[in-house]
Amino acid sequence: MAQPAPITAAPPSCAQAYAEAAPDADRTPRHTISEVAAASGLTAHTLRWYERIGLLDPIDRSHSGQRRYSDADLARLSFLGKLRLTNMPVADMLRYVELAREGDHTMPERCDILVAQREEVRWRLADLHATLAVLDYKIDLYNARSAPAAAGRRARPLDRKQKSA
Repeated sequence: MAQPAPITAAPPSCAQAYAEAAPDADRTPRHTISEVAAASGLTAHTLRWYERIGLLDPIDRSHSGQRRYSDADLARLSFLGKLRLTNMPVADMLRYVELAREGDHTMPERCDILVAQREEVRWRLADLHATLAVLDYKIDLYNARSAPAAAGRRARPLDRKQKSA
């Protein structure tokens, strides 16, 4: 039986691990809460809250009691961040995480949660596209109206009659 090659590369930085988070990520606790906060954009308070309400599994602690996050924790945070960007309610995120902890037999339910959220995102995208079209229309309207007036002001100076009017 062949032995695995020794790992010679340094462990990834917190930012690298967060950016490259994957489901099979390393579970070695190595990142401090401040490193995770900087990499994720979340506050230390939010990270502790996520742990307290159960969005994150209990975080390993150093011998001095400081939290140490693994790359797997960063992978979970990355996914949770994507769900937050979709405006998924925290209660739905928590339900999803609870189902994931129960195992593979909950995949259909987890899929249903994500499908419903995808539909919400699609509706919001359609609303945003419509809003963007209105903004573009108004900007074009203002630019069309201000261009001739600006050109006219620059093209000829006002005479005395126009100044007094």
